[in-house]
Amino acid sequence: MSVRCNRDHEGIAVLSIERPERRNALNLEVKGRLADEVEALAGDDTVRVIVLTGSGGYFVAGTDLAEMVDMTPEDHTRLKTGRVFSALRQCAKPVIAAVEGYALGGGCELALCCDLIVAGTSARFGQPEIRVGIMPGAGGTQKLPRIMGPYRAMKLILTGEAVAAPEAFQLGMVSEVVTDGTALERALDLAQTIASMPPLAVRAVKEVVQAGQNLPLEGALALERKAFQLLFDTKDQKEGMHAFLEKRKPVFRGQ
Repeated sequence: MSVRCNRDHEGIAVLSIERPERRNALNLEVKGRLADEVEALAGDDTVRVIVLTGSGGYFVAGTDLAEMVDMTPEDHTRLKTGRVFSALRQCAKPVIAAVEGYALGGGCELALCCDLIVAGTSARFGQPEIRVGIMPGAGGTQKLPRIMGPYRAMKLILTGEAVAAPEAFQLGMVSEVVTDGTALERALDLAQTIASMPPLAVRAVKEVVQAGQNLPLEGALALERKAFQLLFDTKDQKEGMHAFLEKRKPVFRGQ
């Protein structure tokens, strides 16, 4: 199976891309299965956090060019080659990328669709599409300038150069850099922490952060204030504050 879903941890689903012989390069099968899994997990109330990773010491080395070389513009539309990226961006639940090895091209964009990125020290990120006659098509040209500014983003995209995880962290692309081989372990630690938080508040945070990036500051602040106030109509808000005052651990039920 090209994508495996592991539910060993309560409230957490781990999606692993299983194509190590091709360094987990994205082909149509992988993208379709991954999109199906993300969409299913997004609607599963027992899942609070999704972790995305790759097998064999790689995240995703790019898109499978052998499959893409003869595609036409119409093929991309007909085959819905961008569906997996949309599924990740539109998922209301937090998604954490655990990156080891390469996250290049579509693999880099896949990671950039996630809410947090934990990377092993030797992991490398980049958008090398320009070197094969195309350009990023799943968010690279839009996300990277917003993350690091247009000048540094243009350098990466126009040269196709890759950056190692420590530099990616300095550029704002990565949430945390860890020892090689421990990215998934650390991502699971973060997932467990987030899964223990009130689900409605977690969802509101993600929604406001994402929507606010595309709004003028005053509009974004108004959106934040509205979401903040609406949470006072939830049982989890009452439980959280009463638990704090009573010096006990809260039990959040997503209500």
